[in-house]
Amino acid sequence: MNDVLVGRALAKRFGQTVALGGVDLAVRAGEAVAIMGPSGSGKSTLLHCLAGIMKPDSGEVHLLGQRIDNLRERDRSALRRTRFGFVFQFGQLLPELPAEENVALPLMLGDVPRERAVRQARDWFGPLGLHGMETRRPGELSGGQAQRVAIARALVSKPAVVFADEPTGALDQTTGQETMRLLVEATKHNGACLIVVTHDPNVAGWCDRTVEVRDGHLLAGGVRA
Repeated sequence: MNDVLVGRALAKRFGQTVALGGVDLAVRAGEAVAIMGPSGSGKSTLLHCLAGIMKPDSGEVHLLGQRIDNLRERDRSALRRTRFGFVFQFGQLLPELPAEENVALPLMLGDVPRERAVRQARDWFGPLGLHGMETRRPGELSGGQAQRVAIARALVSKPAVVFADEPTGALDQTTGQETMRLLVEATKHNGACLIVVTHDPNVAGWCDRTVEVRDGHLLAGGVRA
């Protein structure tokens, strides 16, 4: 099935609370998957386990056939920098850096020389409708523009997987829909798969498949026919 990212029997508890109760999920190349569920359902915990931010108590996570949940924190951190991209609800751009350096940051953290990293970053501004905004700082951008800069940052290192946690939660509906269109199109064009955590069915509608999470369990969408 050409699966890029696979989670098997993922379980996670916080005290007496079961955040994940043995979840199986596989995402293939070029696929966009929405993870939906109410607050506290386990959807963000699932994303964090899949992305190597958090270790599951049991179960396994595989990226391109390699198990990653048992890697050392240093190695998982390197993986998040090189093979994963992230888009968060509020962008999390560094306010003191211009947009082009915010985009280039993952490359520079990976020891790519600044000039080359910024040159690669600039290549994303035209396709994402940001031409002319390369030197603006986050405070000089609208919410939608800042989120497009965050999308460019997530994709600049050509990751295998892009994770988006409520990527339109801070945007109005029209801007949010345009942001999702760009996120899905740019991720697929880059050859990556996309995992979106959302509570909004309009956001989930942009994805190829929806996974429903309730009380740490998948109700639908985890296993393909």
